[in-house]
Amino acid sequence: MALDVAIPDPPDLSNRGMPREFEWQDETLGSEDFYREDLEDLLQEGAWTEGFNEWAEYTDLDEAQFRILTDLDLFQAFDFYWDPTDDRLRFDPPTVPDDWRERDATESLDSSTVSMIDGALDDLGRTVHETLEDYLERNDEASGFGWGEDTYGNREE
Repeated sequence: MALDVAIPDPPDLSNRGMPREFEWQDETLGSEDFYREDLEDLLQEGAWTEGFNEWAEYTDLDEAQFRILTDLDLFQAFDFYWDPTDDRLRFDPPTVPDDWRERDATESLDSSTVSMIDGALDDLGRTVHETLEDYLERNDEASGFGWGEDTYGNREE
């Protein structure tokens, strides 16, 4: 059953701190660019919409659960970034806040529904992540350069 809802705006990746569960390695210290601006541009250019539409085709969320995610602003909480340690694209999906039992928007949920919603958010992140990878590959093929300094210039100014 496809989810038929308006597509939320892509997440604003500007002014983010260090990604969750990220640790600098000796070889990457000082290389603090996660290419979020470039990724945000790709999301705006259609990667978010394309990934969201694909996800909406198979998600188990219903419209009421979708509204909860919108009310909690969880779509804006997604983080997509380039990991300089592993030299690859990564994402951090949001989760339903731990205090969900105390919140008006989520107090009627049970633990299994919260787990299902968290899984759906992870699925959305994976789907958009795959779409972003496709966009990056298309950009690499069109430009003749790989992702990184050759394509986007030296960011450490």
